Amino acid sequence: MSGARFTSGSTMRHVAVMAATGSAGLLALFLVDALNLFYISLLGITELAAAIGFAGTIQFFIVSVSIGIMIGGSTNISHEIGAGGRERAQSLAGSALLTAALLMTIGGALVWIWRREALMLLGAEGAALDAASDFIAITLISMPMLGISMGCSGTLRAIGAARQAMWVTLSGGMLAAMLDPLLIFGFGLELTGAAISMVTTRTVMAGIGLWFVIHGHRMAVWPRFSEWISDLRPLLAVALPAIATQLSTPFGNAYLTSTVAEYGDGAVAGWAVVGRLSALAFGGIFALAGAVGPIVGQNYGAWLPLRIRTTYRDALLFVLAYVAVAWVVLWFSLDPIVAGFGLDEAGAGVVAAFVHGGAGAFIFTGALFVSNAAFNNLGRPIWSTGFNWTRDALAIPGLALLLGPVLGLAGAVWIQALAAILVGSLAAIAGWATITRLDAAGDRRGQIAPATLPPYCSARTATVILVEDAPGRLETPGQSG
Repeated sequence: MSGARFTSGSTMRHVAVMAATGSAGLLALFLVDALNLFYISLLGITELAAAIGFAGTIQFFIVSVSIGIMIGGSTNISHEIGAGGRERAQSLAGSALLTAALLMTIGGALVWIWRREALMLLGAEGAALDAASDFIAITLISMPMLGISMGCSGTLRAIGAARQAMWVTLSGGMLAAMLDPLLIFGFGLELTGAAISMVTTRTVMAGIGLWFVIHGHRMAVWPRFSEWISDLRPLLAVALPAIATQLSTPFGNAYLTSTVAEYGDGAVAGWAVVGRLSALAFGGIFALAGAVGPIVGQNYGAWLPLRIRTTYRDALLFVLAYVAVAWVVLWFSLDPIVAGFGLDEAGAGVVAAFVHGGAGAFIFTGALFVSNAAFNNLGRPIWSTGFNWTRDALAIPGLALLLGPVLGLAGAVWIQALAAILVGSLAAIAGWATITRLDAAGDRRGQIAPATLPPYCSARTATVILVEDAPGRLETPGQSG
């Protein structure tokens, strides 16, 4: 990998390519996740489908730690690549992978110990509680592998290797697509088969990711203890707020899941289907957060504020077009979805509310994702934390208290949508205001104001002197490409 790929060329093309490759891999995993739920629903045991919903909510808490470390690593790596600091980027990549593996091991162990208590807090009971507990007990074994695979994917995106980042997740999806029906039905393992498939898939993804990062790009080196300790500061400066940001989503979802649980296992099964539909239909939106970050990060490291602004604008336009198309498709797919998952009346009511209304609110969810990526890469990761927790800890519970009794069964869907509209709008405005102020901090011909540098920027980046290479393109000394 030579130079910074995102500091020249069309920003819309970069956004589209990064989002498309990112979503392809994510969609493969989301599709397998949805098929898991579909296969389990074919067994005709409602408690097992509900168990998938409860288990997914619990696991998302620990997955959030991995996502935070991935964001911390990707942000710092993209800054260094933009500024020409490849060796520093290699050190940060190795430290990020080591940190992710350690934290996921510790987190997985803690959740394993108290998994039943956590599930009961969500409202799980009886057969659904037992099934969810058994499922989590197996899948938590693979958490370190998940952390490594996500870290590798983030590193590959940070350097612009979008297609290889896609293959890390796409390969896992393809493997799971073969293993799931074989283990669930062929060997008659039911929910246990789905859990074993997940462990196997995550392990393979980690192996492929390490091959690309270490062998393909030589973008990670095993750090000495002193180097790892030194790298923790810039990593955690972004990762800790990012983890806090990610934890808000399962917090809000857990609150909504407990609300839905009041209407029985059928409603919870419908809510689980909504979660899978969201992931499948809006995979491109989920991928966009990881797609925009490296583009903003490289241009920030090279100090090209005009390109940061156009990247932000193009990403919001991408969100608008993507959600419009996905919403139309969902609208006309309601009946096959309800029939395919064998939902009862309560579950069908939850899904119908999402398809007819809640899906449209993903325009504002996407705006929040894009804004979060900008904040993380512009030295304001705490802003992402603030907006996400405002949505999930203030807006959702507040709206639930005010409107929950009136909205009834479908209340969780509408409350989630309203919270997204309120907070997503504010985040988009704040993100645009932050980016437009970058021009005032230094002109586009290489004058960097020290106050604009993020607090976690390395000494190499902080002392860089930008020189003009060509109109519309700035390079650092030693940067090529």
